[in-house]
Amino acid sequence: MKSILGISSFYHDSAASILINGKIIAAAQEERFTRIKHDSSYPFHAIEFVLKYSNLKISDIDQIIFFEKPFLKFERLLETYVAFAPRGFKSFCKAMPIWLKDKLFQKKMLFNELKKHDKNFNDQSKIYFSEHHLSHAASAFFPSPFENAIVLTADGVGEWATTTVAIGSGNNLDIKKEILFPHSLGLLYSAFTYYTGFKVNSGEYKLMGLAPYGSPLYKNKIIENLIDIKEDGSFRLDQSYFNYATGLTMINAKFENLFGQKTRDAKKDLLTQFHMDIASSIQSVTEDIMIKLAYSLRKEYGIRNLCLAGGVALNCVANGKILKEKIFDNIWVQPAAGDAGGSLGSALALWHIEQNNPRVINTVDDMNGSYLGPEYSQNKIEEELKKCGAKFNILKEDDLIEKTSKDLSMGEAIGWFQGKMEFGPRALGNRSILGDPRSSDMQKNLNLKVKYRESFRPFAPSILSDDLNEWFELDCYSPYMLLVANIKKNKIIEMTSEEQKLFGINKLNIKRSNIPAVTHVDYSARIQTVHKETNQKYYKLLKKFKEITGCPIIVNTSFNVRGEPIVNTPKNAFDCFMGTGLDKLVIGNCYLDKKLQDVSLKKDYLSKFELD
Repeated sequence: MKSILGISSFYHDSAASILINGKIIAAAQEERFTRIKHDSSYPFHAIEFVLKYSNLKISDIDQIIFFEKPFLKFERLLETYVAFAPRGFKSFCKAMPIWLKDKLFQKKMLFNELKKHDKNFNDQSKIYFSEHHLSHAASAFFPSPFENAIVLTADGVGEWATTTVAIGSGNNLDIKKEILFPHSLGLLYSAFTYYTGFKVNSGEYKLMGLAPYGSPLYKNKIIENLIDIKEDGSFRLDQSYFNYATGLTMINAKFENLFGQKTRDAKKDLLTQFHMDIASSIQSVTEDIMIKLAYSLRKEYGIRNLCLAGGVALNCVANGKILKEKIFDNIWVQPAAGDAGGSLGSALALWHIEQNNPRVINTVDDMNGSYLGPEYSQNKIEEELKKCGAKFNILKEDDLIEKTSKDLSMGEAIGWFQGKMEFGPRALGNRSILGDPRSSDMQKNLNLKVKYRESFRPFAPSILSDDLNEWFELDCYSPYMLLVANIKKNKIIEMTSEEQKLFGINKLNIKRSNIPAVTHVDYSARIQTVHKETNQKYYKLLKKFKEITGCPIIVNTSFNVRGEPIVNTPKNAFDCFMGTGLDKLVIGNCYLDKKLQDVSLKKDYLSKFELD
């Protein structure tokens, strides 16, 4: 038996993954254990989980691999500071002591941290390092259902690369071309995230969610001033507008002057039509670049399959546009496309590329539905709930499914906690908050009363895989909620001429379809197809909801509030339940009614977590 532990950490979204004989066994993000969103620290708890799940100690592990190469990253930092000197001296003084003390000598640091898990671990030669973008690419290709594929990775920056193209074939992955720092599509998008007042490396999905409420009025200004886009999708950024290379902020005064407004302060400034138009503009530019890249790569290499990874691959709207263009026959996106997935990719790269182990291709994919995290037995759930002081009933599974479905059909918001926790940023029906998509008030109520977040934020529909073609313009499955597609025309409610005149956030409350709670203002939706093979209990719930209502769709959003990582334990779930406007909690076979809980157990969740 051969085992490989993959680790990503120290930047954002620390995680750990484990392979046994090349098979993905377990993976988890550190934030779920520490309750610190996007936790970048050494993933002690995530490593403890994957080891325990695999029944292994650190000293039993054959190889341990880190998802990037610190010396290459240090080289990039030094060369960047030299190139931009004397700009960035303040940032240089802040960064260098940290690097010289800790990050540069990461092998020794990792060794010392690993020993905390197992004092018998004493072999530094077991520790390896992968390249950042190779880790991303490997995470996308090797679990994919393709024998061969083009692998496109786009993010902020790894060591040097910001965008890479690789060709995957069998058990081999060969990086063919790359775009280097400081020219970065991910950092460009993050610059606009910063400009609109959202937190970098966290708020990019808010920017994407805001975009449909605006018009791309500033698109030409971005293309004419900030970025030079070539016909093949390659690009260069004008660094005179940015400050991320050496500064402590993403943009500078020249950037602000270009668009005529100061950077929004989220604590003081409301979102305006200007911010919506800015979001729409950069989203459109991003889509154009990704589509150009896709067209040029298909033409150059002739391969019909595309795999996507890196933070930009979490832009499900752009993914949907590539799909809609029908450039490739098939597209597969790694569900943990950000840095967390690098832990998995580095392990897979070591197993297949370095050790030349053959690849067994799963015709669905090899991610097990991305259900790779901790799970809790019924006994453990009951034990934790009793410790919390919770009042609950234990129901048989069929009764639980029927009761939950009826509650949903009556407009109740339900916390749903089942099986293994998801790996990646999306809740996929195991750590989810559920609602009725037919309700015109559900989006607003879930955002404001449960999630405590901006009212414009969209929700995803979970749909029975068998019913996909009846409801959406999508001719492939989307199990990981990473593709956006239009709702079928016969499900759409056409707007009146008065409604069509509305601007910005005023568009929000217009009923656009038979499933208004999951319909974006442009008549699209971020789709999750639910399959009996990967999540039988959630599939049964959707099936029963369809029997009751005629609708095979449920609103699915992550089980957390704004600024909180997705819940991990039964206690996390109960605390969130008692701190929000959730009506019911279904955890294992335990059914909890908010009205029956002791009012003294109510939690203050409005101010518990740092805003993201």
